[in-house]
Amino acid sequence: MSDDFFALPPFKPDETLVTLKRQLRELKPLAERGAAFDWKGKPVLQLASDAATITARIARRPITTPEWDTQVLKSGADVRKLVDEVRKRLVRWADDE
Repeated sequence: MSDDFFALPPFKPDETLVTLKRQLRELKPLAERGAAFDWKGKPVLQLASDAATITARIARRPITTPEWDTQVLKSGADVRKLVDEVRKRLVRWADDE
C-alpha cells in the first residue's frame, strides 16, 4: 500500500487566495479593497500571498488604525479557520456597536 493514499493535495496559495476572497465577499458587511477588506469604512483584514503561504492580518477591533493579529495559512484547514474567525469577529463587532 502506498503512503500517498492519504496525502493531502498541495496547497496552492494563488488559487486559494481567489477562493478565500470570494468567501469573504459573501460575508456581506465586508467590502473588498484590493488585497484588504473593510468593515463600515474601517480596515479589518489584509491578505498577502507568497509561493507557499497566505498571510492574513485581522484587526482586533475595527478602528482607523487597528492592532493586528497575524495568521499564516498553509492548508485548506487554516483557510476555513480564518473564515470562521472573521465570522465570529463580525458578530462580536456588530454586538459591540
